[in-house]
Amino acid sequence: MTDLYTARGGLVVLGPELVRLMDLLDQRFQDWARECGAAPMLFPPLLSTADLASIDYFDNFPHLALMTAPLRLPADKTDGEAPLAAERLGASAYGLVSAACYNVYLHHRSTALAAPRYITTVAKCFRNEDHYDGLRRLHGFTMREIVCLGPREAVLDHLAAFRPKVVEFAARLGLELAVQPASDPFFAKDGGRALLAQLFPVKEEFVHGGSLAIGSLNFHRNFFGERCDISLADGGPAYTGCVAFGLERWLAALLETCSGVDEIAERVAEAGP
Repeated sequence: MTDLYTARGGLVVLGPELVRLMDLLDQRFQDWARECGAAPMLFPPLLSTADLASIDYFDNFPHLALMTAPLRLPADKTDGEAPLAAERLGASAYGLVSAACYNVYLHHRSTALAAPRYITTVAKCFRNEDHYDGLRRLHGFTMREIVCLGPREAVLDHLAAFRPKVVEFAARLGLELAVQPASDPFFAKDGGRALLAQLFPVKEEFVHGGSLAIGSLNFHRNFFGERCDISLADGGPAYTGCVAFGLERWLAALLETCSGVDEIAERVAEAGP
């Protein structure tokens, strides 16, 4: 079914049929966001290096980071030079986002929450992967997230509510998902946070076919509450968590399972929210 899209070097072009199907899927996820009272927001595709450093991004995700940089002037012609040499570039003040939720936490910096807050956003995310594979693993991809900020119990309830919801919805589409614990790089391997993460998993992935994670549940504890000074009514740092959906990966799983786009669209329409 590669005539439905083209993917080269981790960059994908979706044809009209897959755009329609992605919109149908995302509409279901937005329905869930509305059900839990999540306010829709859109954020810039770039984060400043200062903001990234404030959430330990360069310590935890140096292998994924993709930075932007201006061309040094005067900008002579490149003569087809690829890739562009580092000495041709100026200092980088911004990085491309690799997850949709970071902007949510940074936007709420120095905020005091009187009650749990729910936000949904979608973003084009970018990651420097060691390899790329069709719709399964991309350099640039689309991520829908439904985020909760608030007390620990509210965040855990938010994530717990989505665990069966996602599995049951996928089953109605013909996908059998396994919910598997995964590591979270925000918790350093040699730190006390890592031990807590082992005792109480902070990240679970919805895995199709034993290898393709098409979504995840992420409990960040009070990490972003501390880093971004987001506080609760009692003055303590807020807890955060998010449900994330990789839209192109959902398409990949459905294309591997179903006989065609029309069948998939029909299943999505019949599956309901």
